[in-house]
Amino acid sequence: MANSEYLKLADTIAAQIAAGALKPGDRLPPQRAFAYERKIAVSTASRVYAELLRRGLVVGEVGRGTFISGEARRGAAAPGEPRDVRIDLEFNYPTLPNQTAIVARSLEGLGQPAALEIALRQATSVGTRGIRDVAAAYFARTEWSPNPEQLVFTGNGRQSIAAALAAVVPNGGRCGVEALTYPFIKGVAIRLGISLVPLAMDSSGLRLDALRKAHQEANLSAIYVQPAVHNPLGTTMPASRRRDLVRAADELDLWIVEDNVYSFLEDGPPLASLSPDRCIVVDSLSKKIAPGLTLGFIVPPPALRESVMAAVRSGGWTASGFAFAAAERLMTDGAAAELARLKRGDAQVRQALAAECLAGFDFQANPNCYHLWLTLPQHWRSQSFVAAAARRDIALTPSTTFAVNPGHAPNAVRLALAAPSIDQLETGLRTLAALLRSSDHDLEATE
Repeated sequence: MANSEYLKLADTIAAQIAAGALKPGDRLPPQRAFAYERKIAVSTASRVYAELLRRGLVVGEVGRGTFISGEARRGAAAPGEPRDVRIDLEFNYPTLPNQTAIVARSLEGLGQPAALEIALRQATSVGTRGIRDVAAAYFARTEWSPNPEQLVFTGNGRQSIAAALAAVVPNGGRCGVEALTYPFIKGVAIRLGISLVPLAMDSSGLRLDALRKAHQEANLSAIYVQPAVHNPLGTTMPASRRRDLVRAADELDLWIVEDNVYSFLEDGPPLASLSPDRCIVVDSLSKKIAPGLTLGFIVPPPALRESVMAAVRSGGWTASGFAFAAAERLMTDGAAAELARLKRGDAQVRQALAAECLAGFDFQANPNCYHLWLTLPQHWRSQSFVAAAARRDIALTPSTTFAVNPGHAPNAVRLALAAPSIDQLETGLRTLAALLRSSDHDLEATE
């Protein structure tokens, strides 16, 4: 069979997935059976499956087989847009009942002509002296206080990550990332021409032996990590691992891009407090305030500030003047800090509810966090569990979304606890607990 034939077969399977004939969680036949059915060599069947895996259309589970991926219909390795579901445990934007009123009070007067004239002016990547001073004070911690003149701004957190990576990883370069990580980093890397190198983790976070081994195999330019309230695991890197990681980055001459978006849920300084000339801190406001109010922050070392600014300009990632004006008011009058404080309490309430509803099951959780990582019982697969939940109007995120190498994703799902009301959340969690106790075969017999 010609080399192009395996691609044609992969295209055929992809078309069946797109048409809905093959659904997320469906199992493909073993490669030998597929080869027999299609009258092709087993080696060709292996190439077909490898191509489907490369496209993100399937996921391989060791000892179980090959299954249609939860992302297959979207054709992407990260969540799309929020969907019209009854209970959304997929997207993680904390929304408090009274947050709109708090924001409205803070923004009173912004619509007046004099204030609006300033807000509608052209903005730059460094904002104004006023916003830099306010933002530096807002993000300061006991052991870390950024210099206002270091700050660079973008339209949102994803753009801040992209600008930071663009400044330190050349096109065609390699960046180390935790094996399970923030999904949108994969799309950012593709657009920047960067190769992501998955690094093994343990209970304390990124493993240093994995970092050294990856760098020895082929030089890394940087690492991207989430040391505080990791997404999706919820873990926070202990002080000893933080010290060791910074020491290893110094030894290997690697930049650290530190994603601090969820750090407002816990106390503690960033890695930059240990190595301000090695770490680039990125953060944003959408989780802290509201998903519709976005402003991204980058605190680079002084030596990198010009490179980061150039990346923001070339990427078209400069924030709007209105976002600057709104953010400055919210951080100045204490509204942003108040919302963060309230959301800390809200996250704790939701985690306590999750612990009650999922008692007896294997999940990893941080009591201060808005998400948890649920390892599924052996009789469930990640993709089929997500599909079964979707039939009950509950949206979840399968492990493949967070895996840099989706072919080796653990049998788990992430539950985002932020979006539903408390009553909806309890209903959703209890429904999932009932699903966990049943099996997909039981459900097929009753539905």
